[in-house]
Amino acid sequence: MSENADSSYNQPPIAVDRSEGWAAITLTRPHRRNAITGPMAVQLREAVTELGSDPDIASIVLRGAEGAFCSGVDLTELQREPAPDWVSTFSQEWRLTNIALFKCPCPIVVALDRYGINAGAALALAGDVIVAGESAFLQVGEIRQGAPIPMNAAWLRLKAGEAIAGRLAYLGDRVGADELLRLGLIHQLVTDGEVSPTANRLATNLASHPSGSSRRIKASLRSKVSIDPEQWFQAATGSALLTAQKLSPQR
Repeated sequence: MSENADSSYNQPPIAVDRSEGWAAITLTRPHRRNAITGPMAVQLREAVTELGSDPDIASIVLRGAEGAFCSGVDLTELQREPAPDWVSTFSQEWRLTNIALFKCPCPIVVALDRYGINAGAALALAGDVIVAGESAFLQVGEIRQGAPIPMNAAWLRLKAGEAIAGRLAYLGDRVGADELLRLGLIHQLVTDGEVSPTANRLATNLASHPSGSSRRIKASLRSKVSIDPEQWFQAATGSALLTAQKLSPQR
């Protein structure tokens, strides 16, 4: 796995912790509300690929450090002058990371603490099982920034019909955990302090079944999805994010 440190903070932006039969991937940029940079996207992809290739891993928990999931692309870093080296390839790297999440052969349990905004919403929707805290929300708010939503569009249409996808994408507002549960976009609603413990228990439970069970079940479910991920997940075009205003994650 790449050891390149995040340029805005002196630590790798991804941490991987292995347990008995399962592993956790943590987004470790809490000083930026776990916002995504190019190096972070690459290291997340490497972590998912590495764990997915290990037959002893029955499930993966995906979470954010210090009680928040992900505030989206780090626009401060993306718009910094001079531009970081990764800016020119970010859209393609982010596309490849989403494809890796789709192709991951073991179930991904997302621990949705507080919020998943824009690209962070796509990360949350990549989960096969999503556990959310009672104050959590998703926001597909790119319409407010004039930016495209290729990853969210792909995940929303995989997980929901056009009406539900449109409810998130056209309004661009914060959709709270209660409504997300009613819409079928999350699977379990718990108190805020129980998000990560519940996700860990679900991952432990998946690992307790006969060897390979969770992977076989996921392969069976994925076999019913008649899409080509290389075509389904399209890289964003244009430069709207280079001038976009940030969406506040505060609630």
